[in-house]
Amino acid sequence: MNRDHISLPHRLRTASRLICKSFITFAALSALTTGALSGSSCGRKICALDGDTVVIGREHIRIANIDAPELRRSKCDAEKRLAVVAKRRLEELLAGARLHVNRGDPETGRTSDRYGRTLATIQVDDRDVGDILVSEGLARNWTGKRQPWCN
Repeated sequence: MNRDHISLPHRLRTASRLICKSFITFAALSALTTGALSGSSCGRKICALDGDTVVIGREHIRIANIDAPELRRSKCDAEKRLAVVAKRRLEELLAGARLHVNRGDPETGRTSDRYGRTLATIQVDDRDVGDILVSEGLARNWTGKRQPWCN
């Protein structure tokens, strides 16, 4: 038997297997990368990106009535620590709760911010999420201007 000539069906099977393995590898790496970039809670339909931004489906929502410490652009260690706690608390509030999203800023009537995120207030079991975070010291009422979190 001449091994210099491999049959066409064998070549197709080999190519098909290679394509399948490549696709599976790509899909697995994509899933890992997406999870690492977006945070551990974003594998669900609802997730917190930080203390005042959530993603519901594909919609990014900025909680309109609060300002939470910055997670990615913290100015000091204290702000970073508080931002992590605020995000975790928001995740707890969103987990398994009955949500009601009121789109639009109740103070200004605006529907989106300068980054294109939807402005909204969010109620969890008839309680305002922003009010909860403010009462727990994890956010401030939004006054239209960012206030520093560092001394």
